[in-house]
Amino acid sequence: MAARTTGSSRAELIADTALALLAERGMRGLTHRAVDELAGLPQGSTSNHARTRQALLEAAVQRQAEREARVLTPDEMPVGTGGRGAPVDALALALHRYLTGHPELLVSRYELALEATRRPELRAYYDETGRRFREPLVAMMTAAGSAAPERHALSLVAWCEGLMFSCAAGSYHDAVPSLDALRLGFAELLRGMLGTPDGPDGPDGP
Repeated sequence: MAARTTGSSRAELIADTALALLAERGMRGLTHRAVDELAGLPQGSTSNHARTRQALLEAAVQRQAEREARVLTPDEMPVGTGGRGAPVDALALALHRYLTGHPELLVSRYELALEATRRPELRAYYDETGRRFREPLVAMMTAAGSAAPERHALSLVAWCEGLMFSCAAGSYHDAVPSLDALRLGFAELLRGMLGTPDGPDGPDGP
């Protein structure tokens, strides 16, 4: 039975259970009946909430985004001008928290992303939820002095996505980088995109 979080609504329970099924059984294992059974709900409860498979998938995508936002905290990305140390620390902490504490969310993320490539109507919904993560990165890169914040934000997303896939389903699934290693990686990435200020290491560290 899926764990019911304190104060969670039936809609949240259904969406959380859908994500759990995706992580455990894959897309073929996600059915209305399976959600009812795993969540401990009366048969037909999930169908009453999300009558079609598309509606159930949309609920899962929305819940995925909500839970990822709690882990990655995109709205808390620093956008000040106090150097690169704060963005490096924030990005490294968020990614390390995701990689080490929420592996099941990574798996459900990829199940939904692949399904979106086959369902144009889900793709539009999936892309819309993704904007909440891209826009804070663009703002952060703009504040950091990027000459091409959109392109540099894409590079950050691509680097993070590649690392997450490698650690969730790729050859590094048993070798998650340490927090210090992630800090170093982000520092190198930002230095490559923004240049090195004031000397070989700059005032903000490596």
